[in-house]
Amino acid sequence: MESNLKRTCLYDKHVALGAQMSPFAGFDMPIQYTSIIEEHNAVRHACGIFDVSHMGEVLISGPDAERLVGHLFTNDVREMTPGKVLYGMMLYPNGGVVDDLLVYKKGDEEFFLVINAANIDKDVAWMQENCAGFNAKVENQSEAYAQVAVQGPKAEELVEKLLHVTVSDLEFYTFKELEIDGKKAIFSRTGYTGEDGFEIYGDAAYINKVWDTLVGSGEVLPCGLGCRDTLRFEVALPLYGHELSQDITPIEAGLGMFVKMDKPEFIGKEAIARQKEEGVKQKVVGIELHEKAVPRNGYDVEAEGTRIGYVTTGYQSISTGKSVCMALIDSRYAALGTEVDVRIRKKLFKGTVCKKRFYQKNYKK
Repeated sequence: MESNLKRTCLYDKHVALGAQMSPFAGFDMPIQYTSIIEEHNAVRHACGIFDVSHMGEVLISGPDAERLVGHLFTNDVREMTPGKVLYGMMLYPNGGVVDDLLVYKKGDEEFFLVINAANIDKDVAWMQENCAGFNAKVENQSEAYAQVAVQGPKAEELVEKLLHVTVSDLEFYTFKELEIDGKKAIFSRTGYTGEDGFEIYGDAAYINKVWDTLVGSGEVLPCGLGCRDTLRFEVALPLYGHELSQDITPIEAGLGMFVKMDKPEFIGKEAIARQKEEGVKQKVVGIELHEKAVPRNGYDVEAEGTRIGYVTTGYQSISTGKSVCMALIDSRYAALGTEVDVRIRKKLFKGTVCKKRFYQKNYKK
């Protein structure tokens, strides 16, 4: 099985740095280099770099590109200007989530979509199945792009100093294309950690150069997928397959703000309208345990002696020290302050429903 794993263009660098490698979304990826705690804290307080070359990239282009993206995507691309980025989802007709993704507007007839690594084949097939009647084409460009995320309060200063590019002019959720050594690279002020930072897309040669320059400076710490998860979790950013899935709608996940109901149409709109009108039976909530314990994905959540749901992601938060989790539970128990129990191995631990965001985001406004 191991031999079937794909490798990113930075694989040899991870191995040379002594990274602990593990299968993730069909790739052999670094989980940690030194320790998850050290890497997590580097991103919260200084600067870290992640290899995210496993992510998928799709180009939708043609005269009907905007209309097709609008049909597939829950957020509203009609008001976007070139250089803007939007977050949202693609939905099944029943409101379940195909994937959550970023849409970059390159031009009126060109949209660049960034999708989750585990969903690349499924997502591309879904887009192609649903483009009939639109004068637009869907191209899977995942093989052409490598990508790194440079995250943390010092990201702007270090990217400018070490890579000799200007990124201070980028607002949150905007991007620009730069020509470097005759090839195009994309710099976007986006990320998945709750901190300021950038995602950089380019060919393998350029991304190797970026990695070598930033890591070689000694000022940017290489970070694995272990702390990528602890960082995104603390600021309530969802992970597909955990807080969002084909069985969890954006409304149940508390992400209704990214579903624009005033759009003319999009796949899944009727199902979401129904949920908004009738309410939902399950919701993703935050839970803080009253004592130290680690609530893991899949652990049961109970109330009044009955199972009411399960943990989607849980940790002892590195930034706050609290034992917290996100969980999908029966809506009747979702009010803030509700007392619930989390079953960790065979023991019940008392907890209280709280806000999902366990740590304050620090984005550049």
